[in-house]
Amino acid sequence: MMSHTPPANPLLDVRDLSVGLTNRHGAFLAADRVTLQVKTGQSLGLLGESGCGKSITLRALLGLVPHPGEIVGGHIEWKGRDWRSFSRREIMKMRGKEIAMIFQDPASCLNPVFTIGDQITETLRLKLGLRSKAAQTYAADLLDQVGIPAPAERLRLYPHELSGGMRQRVMIAIAIATEPDLLLADEPTTALDVTIQDQILNLLARLKDRTSMSMILVSHDVGVVAQNCDVIAVMYAGRIMESGPAREILEAPRHPYTRGLLAAIPQLRVGAGRPPLKTIAGLPPNPAALPQGCPFQPRCPSARSECGTIPVTLDRKLPGHGSACPFVN
Repeated sequence: MMSHTPPANPLLDVRDLSVGLTNRHGAFLAADRVTLQVKTGQSLGLLGESGCGKSITLRALLGLVPHPGEIVGGHIEWKGRDWRSFSRREIMKMRGKEIAMIFQDPASCLNPVFTIGDQITETLRLKLGLRSKAAQTYAADLLDQVGIPAPAERLRLYPHELSGGMRQRVMIAIAIATEPDLLLADEPTTALDVTIQDQILNLLARLKDRTSMSMILVSHDVGVVAQNCDVIAVMYAGRIMESGPAREILEAPRHPYTRGLLAAIPQLRVGAGRPPLKTIAGLPPNPAALPQGCPFQPRCPSARSECGTIPVTLDRKLPGHGSACPFVN
């Protein structure tokens, strides 16, 4: 069998993507000049605290920014084609087939008045053209793949009759049903216990290897990203603060925020010699009232007066490994 060689151009190329939202404090950029690239077969981890802009970035890639939010700047290319050149019909056809998404909250994504089977088979009929019997068989197989026992019986249940963890697994089954080219996974294992989490992540890894599927995995869990991603981008206050190969980011982080995230991972040692739990001082900023310059400066242990004037852009002092902090290396 011939080996698959990824194309020179990225599958997904996002440059300076900005997404505007409004809250009670005013208008702000939930994603501010975000630049990402994903190659065929590559997994990119989008890492950061809650509210930093990870989820809205994923939604923007599918044109699903909630009203009154909107994309206010930037450029998205899918398979070398400008996203703005796609018709609405083409975008609807791609969603769920070429690009699929696992949403963070299954309760708001599953229709409460239709059975689990109805919702899975609808995707299989519309996106894959399967007939009723074949769709039912494949739907049961998908539930089995994501670890739901007695899958044929579960197809007859409604969402409220399943636990939160099982509803999340149903969402994952729907997302992987079409074996998409790109899977957008927004905290896909948050509602699952550790055993099922490992099972789901292994399933996604096997699908990735078998089909050359690419993935953007959003998480605040450093361990999940470390085990499943080739490249990591660290977000804070809507901006990419550091990006590069996963091993380099984890072993030699260059930005103070990344270092703080890694230092906050609990140590497994027990007894008197156990080190105290480290935290990042302060709280994430109000996105509608960010400080001038680097948004991390109020919490940064290495902050200096120049931090209020520097642009938040990634340098390239190391090949492929950029940091937005010019003072710490």
